[in-house]
Amino acid sequence: MKKIAVVFGTRPEIIKLAEIIPLLKRKKNVQTLLVFTGQHYDYNLFGIFMKELGLPEPDINLGIGSGTQAYQVGTILMKLEECFAKEKPGIVAGLGDTNSVFGAALAAEKMKIPFAHIEAGIRSFDRTMPEEVNRVLTDQISSYCFAPTKTAVKNLHKSEAPGNRIFLTGNPIVEVVQKNLEKSRNSGIMEKLSLKKNEFVLLTMHRSENVDSGEKLESIANALSKIKWKIVFPMHPRARAKIEESGLTEKFNAIKNIVITEPLGYFDFLQLCANSRYLLSDSGGVQEEAAVYKKFVIILRENTERPEILGKFGVLAGFNEKKIISSAGKIEKGFAELEKKLQKIACPFGDGKASRRIVEKLLEAVK
Repeated sequence: MKKIAVVFGTRPEIIKLAEIIPLLKRKKNVQTLLVFTGQHYDYNLFGIFMKELGLPEPDINLGIGSGTQAYQVGTILMKLEECFAKEKPGIVAGLGDTNSVFGAALAAEKMKIPFAHIEAGIRSFDRTMPEEVNRVLTDQISSYCFAPTKTAVKNLHKSEAPGNRIFLTGNPIVEVVQKNLEKSRNSGIMEKLSLKKNEFVLLTMHRSENVDSGEKLESIANALSKIKWKIVFPMHPRARAKIEESGLTEKFNAIKNIVITEPLGYFDFLQLCANSRYLLSDSGGVQEEAAVYKKFVIILRENTERPEILGKFGVLAGFNEKKIISSAGKIEKGFAELEKKLQKIACPFGDGKASRRIVEKLLEAVK
């Protein structure tokens, strides 16, 4: 029987694969092998998402755990070589820009197995970001590039990727949010945290360019202390560790309106996003999701690989205290008008049919 291996290792990958995996699993003429690398090994970062989204347990768990970039990619490469040699997939698929995806693409390339890159072609043009290096290199060795937007398609053409392996599919996050937003309404998180719609701000922060710098963390904390609304901060383990290392735990805890929680399940997080006044985030996935549930994001980065949202659903503020406060002030000044405006803007990441298109192409490609 034909076999498709889907490799993933982090919760953003799981979320975006949440419609693709069931569609593949329902196909009787092909076997779908789910390979989890273990890049996110904490249950709150992985297991609860699988359970909530109704996804089956992985067929294979490589169990790589945490480590340096080189350790993770190298270990994934070695373990996937053994896995692919045994399982003999006809095609390998991966989504995004993680070490898991790059490791899977490299292993497939070395073993002459076609690799399909979902979310291909997005670019921040900042090579200091590990994710950007992963994106560029993965695209270069992929047999199939599934681009989420027209901008991503243009980037792939500029990188001299053969046109016959580039496909505009849309981003599968659109249908995932559309399907699960209603399901999430009974999560209970709003009541648990005593929150009211549009009366709190949601903060997410995990990228190394922010949390690895004590100076940047302090600047962000200073900005947060000047926001009048309650700030809900589901703290990523990486952010927590770096805040502690930088000696800033007391500074964050002292922010008057901040509510720090452990990492949340997807339904809880989705409800917080959809009911927040606006979002503060360095996450690319949050930027995409915001365009689906029509919320504005102050992006805690100097650049974004999702330029489609700029001027519509988001603004770049970096880690600059003044820029963050200025951006928040502009939102407050015209909040009612902004809310109405966002509802009228079409989501730039597709029509909610990306997962179907991707599955169709994978089935055509598998040998």
